Amino acid sequence: MLMEGKKGLIMGLANDHSIAFGIAKALSEAGAQIAISYQNEALLKRVKPLAESLETETMLIECNVSDSVSVENCFKTIGEKWGKIDFVVHAIAFSDKDQLKGRTIDTTLDNFLNTMHISCYSFLEACRCASPILNEGGAVLTLTYLGSEKYVPNYNMMGIAKAALEASVRYAAADLGAQGVRVNAISAGPIRTLAASGIGDFKKMLKYNEIAAPLSRNVTKEEVGSMALALLSPLSSAVTGEVVHVDAGFHSVAMFNLKKSADLVETLKEF
Repeated sequence: MLMEGKKGLIMGLANDHSIAFGIAKALSEAGAQIAISYQNEALLKRVKPLAESLETETMLIECNVSDSVSVENCFKTIGEKWGKIDFVVHAIAFSDKDQLKGRTIDTTLDNFLNTMHISCYSFLEACRCASPILNEGGAVLTLTYLGSEKYVPNYNMMGIAKAALEASVRYAAADLGAQGVRVNAISAGPIRTLAASGIGDFKKMLKYNEIAAPLSRNVTKEEVGSMALALLSPLSSAVTGEVVHVDAGFHSVAMFNLKKSADLVETLKEF
């Protein structure tokens, strides 16, 4: 029961396939009490059964990250009900899926601003609003992807937003470190989620990763949940400002293992 007596908020849980749900399960199984935010009443219908399936007490709170007042009210409510908390998980990102095709330089200003607001600024705002109620020794965690570091087809504007998010992790780590709070990110490999469904050729991306990764497989939301548990727990008490890759080693490969070349050639034919 690594997280027994700990309380915290998970933002961005959409359905039982989401990475955020994998994190929620890992935390609840370790004894944590969890608050889950939802954007609107329609999403509440999806989230409520998931919250009820967890092993520990769960609080549901409305929070629309495109509205600063809503974000502030979310953390105010948590503070009033729980006093202090020990962790925040930010698993929110959005971009117009029609603009995740074609050229990144054709992204509209409206989409650029909205993508950055939802995918990056919302993290900084969550850090600011959580700061007064985070216990010393607490932790904040967000989710990113390799498209922040290297070009990935059909990731486009999201790659730019995730690069900004990773920079935000380092700056937020410096800000919150003064109160003994750690800030980190997990760069997860591709997983079949609702968010991933908006990325073109995602099934081919999964196969490509499976062949190229040193472990010759893709990762699961449960594996990301396990790493999240480690980063939010006292096990990583000296780790902050870090981006941890949970992608079966795919990020470390510059040249594919030539023993896999036949499989790779067949996969590339599909692109």
